[in-house]
Amino acid sequence: MYARVAAATTAALLGAGALALPSATAHAADQKSAQTSTRTPLSHDRPLVVAHRGASAYAPENTFAAIDKAADMGFRWVENDVQRTKDGELVIMHDDNLKRTTNVEQLFPDRAPWKVADFTAAEIARLDAGSWFDPKYAGQRVPTLKQYMNRVSRNHQKLVFEFKKPELYPGIEKQGLDVLRKTGWLDRHHVKSKLVIQSFSADSVKKVHQLRPDVKTGFLGTPAVADLPEYAKFADQINSTHGSISREYVAAIHANKGPHRKRLEIFTWTVNDAVNARKVAGFGVDGIITNTPDVVRKAVSG
Repeated sequence: MYARVAAATTAALLGAGALALPSATAHAADQKSAQTSTRTPLSHDRPLVVAHRGASAYAPENTFAAIDKAADMGFRWVENDVQRTKDGELVIMHDDNLKRTTNVEQLFPDRAPWKVADFTAAEIARLDAGSWFDPKYAGQRVPTLKQYMNRVSRNHQKLVFEFKKPELYPGIEKQGLDVLRKTGWLDRHHVKSKLVIQSFSADSVKKVHQLRPDVKTGFLGTPAVADLPEYAKFADQINSTHGSISREYVAAIHANKGPHRKRLEIFTWTVNDAVNARKVAGFGVDGIITNTPDVVRKAVSG
């Protein structure tokens, strides 16, 4: 998620179009993961602290290293981004191109603009997704969704799962849910307490809710207060950028009940400093999504 403020209108909600609101070393990692059964994640339940793309201030985003780092730091909740390759594999990548966080330009210099959707899963598996962040992470790979879910399970973590730009990938919601089911993430235990599926696209969130109404969902944006009841029909959370909210707005969210007849929640993003962490915690948010989970945890638990 980038720092983009989403704006919604009732007319857009009632229209037929998509409502995608604009705004927002591998070996060492493997060694760490083998230790996960002895980790004891720290308790930080209100607000929840969610490691954005893993502990992405300290390890390359959306890699095993990043979620392993979050686990090592004691964080149960991580967030990711899901897109689809040319041959239909779901992979963990924030941008819809591979340029920023891999060495794709060096390996495939004639394939600009290096869109995820223009590369096969086998080609993407060759990319180095760690050296851009720090040479010590050379050899980190872009995980497939199946690989990623198995790693999160191995780490005993919970997940805020984001369908990124679903309008580019028709049917990605059903495909993603199929992977979650096959990796054990749609059983009663996971659905009850370990998974949220979110998107900037209201149509995508609606589709997830239609396909699996038991799954907790989140809409990324800052709808008008008057529109919140409409969103509450299909979203359990309204997850807004921290610069777009106030105590009053959080109270307005909490005044609604989501599709599971529980109070509507808000996870705000991306908060990376103590001042803003304390500010949004004071607003009463339910979760804080952050690149620096240790900073936020310290700020809100003091």
